[in-house]
Amino acid sequence: MTDLKVFIGWDSREVEAYEVAKASVEKYSSVEVVPIIKQDLIDQGVYNRPEDPLASSEFTISRFFVPYLSGYRGFSLFMDCDILCNVNIEKILDEIDKTNSVSVVQHDYVPKTTVKMDGKAQTVYPRKNWSSVMLFNNYMCSILTPDIINHATPAYLHRFEWTFDSMIGSLNHTWNYLAGYYEDIEEPNIIHYTDGGPWFEDYRDCPLGDKWIKFYEENDISSLSGTTKKLKAV
Repeated sequence: MTDLKVFIGWDSREVEAYEVAKASVEKYSSVEVVPIIKQDLIDQGVYNRPEDPLASSEFTISRFFVPYLSGYRGFSLFMDCDILCNVNIEKILDEIDKTNSVSVVQHDYVPKTTVKMDGKAQTVYPRKNWSSVMLFNNYMCSILTPDIINHATPAYLHRFEWTFDSMIGSLNHTWNYLAGYYEDIEEPNIIHYTDGGPWFEDYRDCPLGDKWIKFYEENDISSLSGTTKKLKAV
């Protein structure tokens, strides 16, 4: 098994999305996929931030615990749950400068809508969606301690103010292909249904949604929904 750790955000409103994301990663590689479940971190006394009414998911902040959960060793990949992986995820390690602290797709775009998913407000901020797929060089991210994460502003975390700009590596956009915003690759490595995916009634016909539905049907995801084990921090 590879040394790459893979973490996917888990949200109680998007269980099917998580199961598809997990299954699509495991289809092409032998990596272990770990869900980032906020309630587990709360129960363990690791996460103690107050609720944020502007948070669009249960893993809006908890994603930044990945280096801590990895013991600040090796490389770990975080992904939102609203993705579909079409490639061996381990290949991402071949496309980074391993001296950087974190590598992301450095999107430069403006959302097309004011709401997303199931009615959540679509906020606009610098470096939006950079943090939706992050490859952490965990040792270089040791500043992301539970204490820092629990007290830092969302802007500090999501705008990568915790590292130097020169230490933020750039990934090709195929590793975080925003459905409906990019249209130049037929089979992206990772499709990201950032505005909403087919698991939401209002997004049944979203861009590239047919690929998600096909994977869902061919892999019998409906039998898995709601069965995700809530793993403890590693």
